[in-house]
Amino acid sequence: MRSFRIGSAFGIPIKLDLTFLLVLPLFAYLIGSQISLTAELLNDLMAAGIEAGAITGGLTPWILGFTAAVGLFVGIVLHELGHSFVAMRYGYPIDSITLWIFGGIAALSEMPEDWKQEFTIAIAGPIVSVIVGLGCYGLFTGVLFLDPVETYPVVTFGSLFVLGYLSILNVVLAIFNLLPAFPMDGGRILRAFLARNRPYARATEIAAEVGKFFAVLLGLFGLFPPTNVIMIGVAFFIYIAASSEAKRVTMKAALEGVAVSDVMTPAERLHTVSPDTTVDELIRMMFSQRHTGYPVMSNGRPIGIVTLDDARDVQPVERDAFTVEDVMTSELRTISPDADAMEAISTIQEEGIGRLLVVDDYGDVVGLVSRTDLMTALDVIRSSGTEAPTAQRELSASTCSGSLDDVTDDALDQSLVFEFDHL
Repeated sequence: MRSFRIGSAFGIPIKLDLTFLLVLPLFAYLIGSQISLTAELLNDLMAAGIEAGAITGGLTPWILGFTAAVGLFVGIVLHELGHSFVAMRYGYPIDSITLWIFGGIAALSEMPEDWKQEFTIAIAGPIVSVIVGLGCYGLFTGVLFLDPVETYPVVTFGSLFVLGYLSILNVVLAIFNLLPAFPMDGGRILRAFLARNRPYARATEIAAEVGKFFAVLLGLFGLFPPTNVIMIGVAFFIYIAASSEAKRVTMKAALEGVAVSDVMTPAERLHTVSPDTTVDELIRMMFSQRHTGYPVMSNGRPIGIVTLDDARDVQPVERDAFTVEDVMTSELRTISPDADAMEAISTIQEEGIGRLLVVDDYGDVVGLVSRTDLMTALDVIRSSGTEAPTAQRELSASTCSGSLDDVTDDALDQSLVFEFDHL
């Protein structure tokens, strides 16, 4: 869902996903509605001495619930900052930290493949959560020591409730994140250890399978009465995220050493259209040539891309009256022929488009790379069983066929979903 920036910490943008606006009041309600039960638990575990009756009247439970929920998410931000600081120390920029329905995501610009670096980055988050928990416990004992109950009973018991709750919850959060459920922190630690003596892609596959196993267990646990919808959601997230990252890493390994120039449809094989071509003529060309997208050229320079979806927006009776220039996308997405094929995949996925114009340093179009070209390249490499550099001649013969249709768009969309980090 859409996210928006609310500030920054140490130069890292902090964002809120819209789902966070749903879960924050939910957490506040759940905490506030269980004040008495939680206070009793804190009294048993931490000798808090909280008199539940003093904090269950009026709006007090909801104020405490909201305060504890906000404190929980502040702890999550600090958890993600722990990952971020270590990652930046290793030279990996952090695009943002986003709070969403299942916690937080620190978006690294690139994931480390050195097992020591990944281990250190992954363990930093739980360590920070434990430190936050201990800090809350320190404040909790400070309130107990001051003991201003007679003067400010509501404030005292409320402070003990929030601080005690957050001290326990942050430690529980750290322990939960250390479960080997990839791509959570524990799963990334597992992958780091597996990668000591295995290829990174193979280590990812094993960690992902373990993560999916734990996801199934969490899902089944969440189904037992009383049904825990949040636990089921977390399990679903872990399963999907583990699968998608395993596919991404496998894809990256397969395409290592493959450049865009190796998989693109070269300029001499491209079918192009002029801006004054009518939409009716365009559709006839698509039917006869079996392509669904064309670069639009004017005076030898690219001015846009037109696709079947663009043409569909025009009613059949009006297609003679509209030209390609009227319906084309003039915002061009380009890539260099020397760029990695994986970069092309990432750009296509992030932009939600089907193809990229390949442009050289002089601004001349030297080719076009589509989802189909990239998927064909992957199929060739996988079926040939050769390393990517060795398979390049096969790619040239197989992918440069001039096919621009998006028959395999769905397959690519299923294989490429955005990488989530961890809770």
